[in-house]
Amino acid sequence: MEPRWLSVEEIAAHLGIKPDTVYKWIERRNMPAHKVGRLWKFQTAEVDAWVRSGGSSQTNLNKSEGDA
Repeated sequence: MEPRWLSVEEIAAHLGIKPDTVYKWIERRNMPAHKVGRLWKFQTAEVDAWVRSGGSSQTNLNKSEGDA
């Protein structure tokens, strides 16, 4: 059985961050996410691998982290 897809709120809770940070990481740090209609969905294994590879700590030279 394949793991279920998680919502923004669920992946945020899994990582111990706020949902707003998830949206920023999708846009600025290429967090692995899949758009299903209007919703973002996540596979825990993909996100965990991305975090382990340093994806959540990368800086994007095109945008500053202070942008809202």
